[in-house]
Amino acid sequence: MTAQSNPAAIRNKNTRVLLLALGVIAGMLVLVATAPAAYRKFCEITGISGTTQVGSAADLANAEQAAELGGLGEIEILFTASVDPSLDWKFRPKQRTVTVPIGEQGQVDYYAKNRSITAITRGTATFNVTPLQAGRYFSKIQCFCFEDQQLEPGQEVDMPVIFYVDPAIRDDPDLKDLRQITLAYTFFNAAD
Repeated sequence: MTAQSNPAAIRNKNTRVLLLALGVIAGMLVLVATAPAAYRKFCEITGISGTTQVGSAADLANAEQAAELGGLGEIEILFTASVDPSLDWKFRPKQRTVTVPIGEQGQVDYYAKNRSITAITRGTATFNVTPLQAGRYFSKIQCFCFEDQQLEPGQEVDMPVIFYVDPAIRDDPDLKDLRQITLAYTFFNAAD
């Protein structure tokens, strides 16, 4: 008697194929569900896609110490801003560019105004650094982009960004001669 003529053997084989297919589908669903968070974390760690780093006071102290030893020069930071049409805000950097010594703290303020008549409008900012490879060396210590912003109708605020450029940027063969980094923000309606 062959496996083709034995109904129990056929059922066992079909059950194994079904379980294998369901296992593959379940695995693919898990990958789809976790991929965005995993990719976002990967970008934060590596700076790929212009994702900046979040620095601490201790990180800044280490960068300043390395800068004192190295004489690494200065770098110009260009700031840009845009607002999604769904958010009736005015948003711009108060300074278009700043030049900072590599490894030292810099600060720039952004200006925002809620031009709507809505009681509270919440905005959230996304950001990007170009060139993209510079993201791993651009660290923000304080930034309005870390949390949603709430502005009353007509309210105006200054929002600081405190940052530094890691001295390790000069060890990167692709960026050792880089003279300018662009930090771009876009504000969106947080409800969207």
